[in-house]
Amino acid sequence: MLISVDEAIVILNHHLGDFGTESIPLDQAWSRVIREDIHADRTMPPYNRVTMDGIAILHRKYRDGQRQFAIESVAAAGDIQKQLKDESHCIEVMTGAMLPVGTDTVIRYEDLEINDGVANILQAVKEGQNIHFQGEDRQAGDLLVQSGTVFSPAEIGVSASTGKARVLVSRQPRILLISTGNELVEIDQVPLPHQIRKSNVYRISSTLESLRLHADIIHVNDDLAEIDRVLEKALSAYDILLLSGGVSKGKFDFLPEALEARGVIKHFHRIAQRPGKPFWFGSHLSGPTVFAFPGNPISSFLCTHAYFIPWIKKSMGFPELKEPKAVLAEDVVFKPDLTYYLEITLEFGADGRLLAFPRKGHGSGDLANLLRADAFIKLPRGQDFFEAGAVYPVIPFRNFIGC
Repeated sequence: MLISVDEAIVILNHHLGDFGTESIPLDQAWSRVIREDIHADRTMPPYNRVTMDGIAILHRKYRDGQRQFAIESVAAAGDIQKQLKDESHCIEVMTGAMLPVGTDTVIRYEDLEINDGVANILQAVKEGQNIHFQGEDRQAGDLLVQSGTVFSPAEIGVSASTGKARVLVSRQPRILLISTGNELVEIDQVPLPHQIRKSNVYRISSTLESLRLHADIIHVNDDLAEIDRVLEKALSAYDILLLSGGVSKGKFDFLPEALEARGVIKHFHRIAQRPGKPFWFGSHLSGPTVFAFPGNPISSFLCTHAYFIPWIKKSMGFPELKEPKAVLAEDVVFKPDLTYYLEITLEFGADGRLLAFPRKGHGSGDLANLLRADAFIKLPRGQDFFEAGAVYPVIPFRNFIGC
């Protein structure tokens, strides 16, 4: 049964995964989804912090007309807090040092002239300048990083400052990536005239790595018994099965039959779209969720980005982002009553708008066409003419500013 793109998305969202949590070292948390709140364990900064190399004075003495201050001592970052003994003196201070007791203003070296241990102030001075005051940023107990945040270097740095050596994050699912087809050989082999090298599994695997996900990779031939043996083991060992090929209507497309024979419940098979119409999705009651992508390279690539990536992000608790959109830069004609995912390049126009330039290839088998594209633009079914200037959603597969 052919279903719409919207219906497919609804079904996928009804069958999200739950892979639990795990505790990992903080330095491994980049790009992982945190599953706990992190609070400040003390004020930020924890003391009145000097922000410029120079001298610290009591501003009242400057306000009373004093411009020369004898240097009493030196305070470096990491020193125990110093104390000004004579209010008419000053203490040399370095960036990061604790502001000495008895001082309230810091004057940088650039605004001083120092001779024979006496600092002469050359510029106007404001009380409290060049000091990062205790608790100015956050108070002890304040929420710093909220559960559900994706760790970036910023979150890692802040978490380190609170003493979080380990953090609780969404567990990475166990993923098996299976390529199928008698025509496929390894990339280090020279293919015979009737063979091609594997590419889909490497493209899908590298897409997963962008989310810090790892997949085991195996290959099976178009043989029902061999497929069944592989599925028997995989269904008990993995959280997710990603299959490439073997889901169309050919005589050797055994995957749908084999999956259902092993108790995998089919949720849909075939979406009203191009490319990627034969996409198969199902789940096992006590085992993994199964995504069986068409074997044609553009089809498998599109289905990975349009369906699996949003599904795995929602399953792992990634925050939902607004769908990026772009302005179609040229007219497009597409007559079949299907949602059309057209390959495009993205550019910013002179007016700042994100423009989508069509890069139509030679069908879903034209793998090389991906080299001149940045994304897919999603053109809805129900019309056959898409006018330049109209705005449509895009699915980027390259890093692109704003997407």
